[in-house]
Amino acid sequence: MKFDSPLFDRIRVKPTEDRARHTDAPCCQWKGCGNTATHRAPKGRLHENEYWRFCLDHVREYNHSYNYFSGMSEDAVMKYQKDALTGHRPTWKMGMGNPANANIGNDARDPFNVFREFGASARQRADRVEPQRTVRNAERKALHELGLEEGAGKVEIKARFKLLVKRHHPDANGGDRATEDKLREIIQAYNYLKSIGAC
Repeated sequence: MKFDSPLFDRIRVKPTEDRARHTDAPCCQWKGCGNTATHRAPKGRLHENEYWRFCLDHVREYNHSYNYFSGMSEDAVMKYQKDALTGHRPTWKMGMGNPANANIGNDARDPFNVFREFGASARQRADRVEPQRTVRNAERKALHELGLEEGAGKVEIKARFKLLVKRHHPDANGGDRATEDKLREIIQAYNYLKSIGAC
């Protein structure tokens, strides 16, 4: 490296111990302690953004005995913890909007009718026709295995299952096991439909 380089002035050098010491650091606020205060500790619930200045030993002792909820009733502690889940902000049911701004919500523009469904009255919700649920491929295959269409109801599925089990069971066929594989497939299809709540 050249000593006349323009970058030479910008090199950082690790300070010596004497330069690293801070003589203007505050003193520990613990009674009878004269050490340097290197740590902060909160003063308490009613003194937010106020801190004590302690040395390492005394901040450990203070933190060990610190209780933010001291002096609060059990109900107040439970309420505080419940409000902490939402960051101490008000909440309301989905689609109801802020109850304090109930009149403002009615005037808001909703060009794509995104929020209309949530704010519909009980009568409007009762009049609304529920959309049919989507049928997945596995469900479609299981219904096909039982010889049913996609719109089959629970009663129809159970009746069809009973009929097919009676038809393909080896005991019903004089002990013939030729249709045993078909019976397994029917039972698996029915169990799948049962697991997803279709029957």
